[in-house]
Amino acid sequence: MSLHLVGGLPLLRPEEQVFTAMLDGWRNQQLARNLAFSTIEGREKAVRAFTRHADAFPRDWSPQMVDEWMGDLRSVRNLRRSTLRSYQVTIRSFCDFVTDPAYGWSATCQERFGTHPVQVIHEWNAAVHVQEAEADPAKRAFTRDELQAFFDHADEQVGRVRGRGRKGWLPAFRDAMLFKTAYAFGLRRNEVRMLDVVDFGRNPRGQEFGDYGVLYVRHGKAKKGSPPKRRSVLTVFDWSAEILQQWNEEVRPLFPTATSGGLWPSERSTRVGFTQMNTRFGAYRDGLGLDRGLDFHSFRRSYVTHLIEDGWDARFLQEQVGHEHASTTSIYTCVSSDFRTRTLRRALDTTVTAALQLERKPQ
Repeated sequence: MSLHLVGGLPLLRPEEQVFTAMLDGWRNQQLARNLAFSTIEGREKAVRAFTRHADAFPRDWSPQMVDEWMGDLRSVRNLRRSTLRSYQVTIRSFCDFVTDPAYGWSATCQERFGTHPVQVIHEWNAAVHVQEAEADPAKRAFTRDELQAFFDHADEQVGRVRGRGRKGWLPAFRDAMLFKTAYAFGLRRNEVRMLDVVDFGRNPRGQEFGDYGVLYVRHGKAKKGSPPKRRSVLTVFDWSAEILQQWNEEVRPLFPTATSGGLWPSERSTRVGFTQMNTRFGAYRDGLGLDRGLDFHSFRRSYVTHLIEDGWDARFLQEQVGHEHASTTSIYTCVSSDFRTRTLRRALDTTVTAALQLERKPQ
């Protein structure tokens, strides 16, 4: 996108207006690449944040300004490594756009301001992505006892609120069912939030689960520039079909917004919000005295871990959770030391038994 003037009139705020036009052009370029609107908006916010911190427009940016910004974000705001790298990638992408001769911004800035933008992110001032997973090392799966305690606590809150005749038992019941469903199918936070009633179906090989034998996830994690990734998740826990049937037939219809079709409505909206989900999860976790290494994604980690410990096939689990590579699934696996000890003991016993049998064979 180039800068257009009406009737040769001069710009009232040239630097600001040129910057806005740059952002508009960059937005169009990203739309042409089929990037998500949320991605584009987040990138624009990052560019504007850097502009405010540097107190300079792109034509005056320098690598030193980036270094100072990164230092502030890391030492003062304590942002994660992955977030810092994301900001660096964003600034580099924007600079690639405004310095590309095809878009003419260098020439425009040189003509109007006597200077032009340059690339300010280089190898020497950009974080290197050296490993596949950079999650907070404190993040982990629930132990089985912790998970049971969490679900029991969630159920107790429903009974407590309802027993006092207070409002709020419906949302509490909804969130208890939502948490259990996230674990039962190994779902990400947005995947479980975006479920609809019609996203369940029968599994011909799992008739015991009735109408809840398979879950069709329509809002899976998308690759950059692609729509949400779909997948089907087969039901493995008999109790999950039971609680979903109870929820859909007895409790969900009590919400005034239940006709919308969303599986988890709120009292005022068609779907529960992320803030409500996070607040409830944090309250239950903290109320039980569990550590902050447990977050909503721990349901998904626990699903993988517990099924691995129970002997389920690793390839099956990879398909269930929608990972393209088995190495990604392995990152989620947080098997207990007891499981590893039992696995080792079983292997050693098998080896010893085979050796004894060999010795007993007649020569």
